[in-house]
This record gives sequence, C-alpha cells and structure tokens, in this order.
Amino acid sequence: MARATWNGKIIAESDNTQTVDGYTYFPPQSIKREFLKSSPTTSVCPWKGTASYFTLAVDGKENPDAAWAYQEPKPEAAHIQGHLAFWRGVEIQK
Repeated sequence: MARATWNGKIIAESDNTQTVDGYTYFPPQSIKREFLKSSPTTSVCPWKGTASYFTLAVDGKENPDAAWAYQEPKPEAAHIQGHLAFWRGVEIQK
C-alpha cells in the first residue's frame, strides 16, 4: 500500500499505483480531493503531454503546485490518465 502524506494528513492511499519517471502516481479514486485546489500552473512533458497542477491545502497551510496530473495524456502515458503524483515535501511511503 502506497501513501502520500503532507502536514500530518493522508492525501492519497492505494495499492494500485503506477511508477513513472521515478514518481508514484495515485489513481483518481484514491485521492482525498478535499485537500486539493486547482492551480493555473501547467507543464509539458515530451512523451506524457500537458500536466495540470494542484495546490495542497491542509489545516490552513498551503503547498503550491505540490501535485500534478495528466488529464489528457499522450497515448504512451494513457495508463496514468487522471492519476496524481506529488513532490515538494509530500512524503510517499510504500
């Protein structure tokens, strides 16, 4: 079981994650959406496509752009469509 935590809260938890480019991607149904706020930030990966970012908001603290997802990935990354990955201090335990 993989778990993503930040500021003392579990943000995501699943035994069905995907590892891509060294990051753990959590399936959409495993994400606690109440901790996510949409961000205007995007980035482009040559083989995955355009990523959309989210700010984590937990107990009055925010972690800007700490999560991202590929909502419409390129065919090579179709298996992570809608999955979220984390960085910027988010702890991933496996």
